[in-house]
Amino acid sequence: MEHEKTVAEPAREELDAMPGPVVVEFGTTWCGHCRAAQPLLASAFAGHPDVRRIKVEDGPGRKLGRSFKVKLWPTLVFLADGEEVARLVRPGASVEIEDAFARLAARLPETDGRLDQGGRQVS
Repeated sequence: MEHEKTVAEPAREELDAMPGPVVVEFGTTWCGHCRAAQPLLASAFAGHPDVRRIKVEDGPGRKLGRSFKVKLWPTLVFLADGEEVARLVRPGASVEIEDAFARLAARLPETDGRLDQGGRQVS
């Protein structure tokens, strides 16, 4: 089950406090690079259904994007228990996305990959 949520701008504190694996995807609906990356990202996330994917509509002056120092779209920030462990800017190959997922998995406690309803890993 994929956990995907599109939000205007969650609080940074909310993201920092999220347990388990989370990927924050910064972009816009009108960004050509963002649209072009969607099939590749959808395929990658299909292989990692227990990773929460939060798509954030970014833009000039948006505080959350600036707090993560986002300069280009799409930018994906991989968080393990609120801590950044990997970042991809304009991903163009599945191998680089899988490498980021591997770095994310390496930073999480040993589990069978399942999450409870609150997003916490269960064994």
